[in-house]
Amino acid sequence: MRTSIRVSLCVLFILFLSQCSPKSQSEIYLSGPTMGTIYNIKYVPSDGVEADILQKDIDAVLLDVNKLMSTYMPDSELSRFNQWQSSEPFPLSEETLLVMGEAKRLGELSGGLLDVTVGPLVNLWGFGPQARPEKAPSEDVVAELRTHIGLDKLKLYESSASKADPRLYVDLSTIAKGYGVDRVAQLLEEQQITNYLVEIGGEMRISGKKLSGAEWWIAIEKPVSQERAVERIISVGNNGIATSGDYRNYFEQDGVRYSHLINPLTGSPITHNLVSVTVVAPSCMTADGLATALSIMGKDKALSLAIENQLAVLLITKEGNEFKEYTSPMFDQIVTVY
Repeated sequence: MRTSIRVSLCVLFILFLSQCSPKSQSEIYLSGPTMGTIYNIKYVPSDGVEADILQKDIDAVLLDVNKLMSTYMPDSELSRFNQWQSSEPFPLSEETLLVMGEAKRLGELSGGLLDVTVGPLVNLWGFGPQARPEKAPSEDVVAELRTHIGLDKLKLYESSASKADPRLYVDLSTIAKGYGVDRVAQLLEEQQITNYLVEIGGEMRISGKKLSGAEWWIAIEKPVSQERAVERIISVGNNGIATSGDYRNYFEQDGVRYSHLINPLTGSPITHNLVSVTVVAPSCMTADGLATALSIMGKDKALSLAIENQLAVLLITKEGNEFKEYTSPMFDQIVTVY
């Protein structure tokens, strides 16, 4: 599965937990490869649950998500849908349709700025698996490619989906990793594990408390490309959390900085000064998609949307040589700062 560029919280969160947890505590820790990154899970033991068996179940769940929604596996369900050069309905699983449906909902909420059909433009600008172009693409090339993207061209039905344009290409990597986190959290709760932290490539779901009764504390990374540093440390209660930023994935050409975040309404990389967005929501899948949408939107529109829809959001802008934080009322209400 293509890994969307995210602020890397996993190393920071592991280091923070190891520094702040007494040696006598013994939450169980599991880790493994998935979706082009790694997962990290900590949980308070539950009677009758064996860690090695649970990890096999976790690996199976994440492999299933990959087989459904990977764009790197040519035989995944999503890849076969993308290869379907027809406007006729294509049968899809309940899981893939669920994620597509949430992507469309968040796309509509964001005024079209979260668009899971924008992959060809991402590739055009050199942020996909293809090599970066020697120069920025022409307006004519961008305009022609834009005629083949758009959420309105993706039609969803009870057990299938269709394309209004057979060339439509869907990439769920901006939301599927969060869905994977939610699936693992669901598995833990089915095993009566209610105190846990699940993380995949920076996206997280948290529930309950640590074995000591302390909160699960999360480190939000400072948006700088030269080093790993902590911006703030927070506790989010029983919620998912996702952070998106563009300060590590960009290129410069002729003095112009090109972000990997593409505005589907213009077909070009974003140019504003919003450098990091953190979203807290009950579903990590939702937080995952919103973090990308708000990053593309820019600070003023993102904060306005967050207030209007009661979203818990932390925005970081770069203003001159300084970083400034902006939080929504819902963020201040449900998030505890260390």
